[in-house]
Amino acid sequence: MHLREDARIELSEEQRAELEKAARLRRTPQAVAQRARIVLMTADGVLPGAIGEQLGLSQPTIRKWRNRYTEQGFTGLRSEPRPGRPRTLDDQRVADLLNQALQTRPLKQTHWSVRSFAAEAKISKDMAHRLFRAASISPHRSRSFKLSNDPAFVEKVRDITGLYLNPPDHALVLCVDEKSQIQALERTQPVLPMGLSYVEGITHDYVRHGTTTLFAALDVANGQVISRVRAQHRHQEFLDFLRQIDKQTPPELDLHLIVDNYVTHKHAKVKAWLTRNPRVHLHFTPT
Repeated sequence: MHLREDARIELSEEQRAELEKAARLRRTPQAVAQRARIVLMTADGVLPGAIGEQLGLSQPTIRKWRNRYTEQGFTGLRSEPRPGRPRTLDDQRVADLLNQALQTRPLKQTHWSVRSFAAEAKISKDMAHRLFRAASISPHRSRSFKLSNDPAFVEKVRDITGLYLNPPDHALVLCVDEKSQIQALERTQPVLPMGLSYVEGITHDYVRHGTTTLFAALDVANGQVISRVRAQHRHQEFLDFLRQIDKQTPPELDLHLIVDNYVTHKHAKVKAWLTRNPRVHLHFTPT
């Protein structure tokens, strides 16, 4: 038994590659991937009955998508528009509304709300909400930013990202920083442990024991941390932490430490120690 002449499909190399990619990729919708397999199997001469048995499809379904591909190409394998209420806003109207939301402000208000924009644009509140959500517009939110005035900004960014993404051979890259002014607090009563039907209990008052500083070096490749707690964070404490890192890391590896521009990191005694220990290299983040 052979395929009817009107059921044959001949594919170019580009068409076959496109269909095979759609059938193989995980992100392709399963329905589209299955339709691509129908076309590929038809092009390979597989009979409709065998296609139906392998894919669990009826003959009308196989004919439908086979014909759709013949008439419309790969685009024809996409799902058909589902029945429902037709769009009330065309593409131009949607674009005009988005421009209005992004480029204008309401009178006597700091920003648009869904209700105020709906009233101004003469659309329903639900329509305005769907429009904002579809375009990821959040007029009520803001995010702060800071532009660096470091003249070597680009060079430093490339240096640091290069260390993270493509570290040198026989080297260890550590992100080093200190967290100062950590409150050393003690509760006035012991903590009551969590139990059935009640949560952990702590007193609302506490006794202060001053502040402390945490020095830490993070190996981003495996999550391991070298740390030390000290009462202060002067250059003396930073030097002690550098010596600790030097002792706790394999001596045959170069050390590339990424640090910020805190003044203790650039102290003369720190620079002198680095000169005596050439395997340790500091890389400063942009200011």
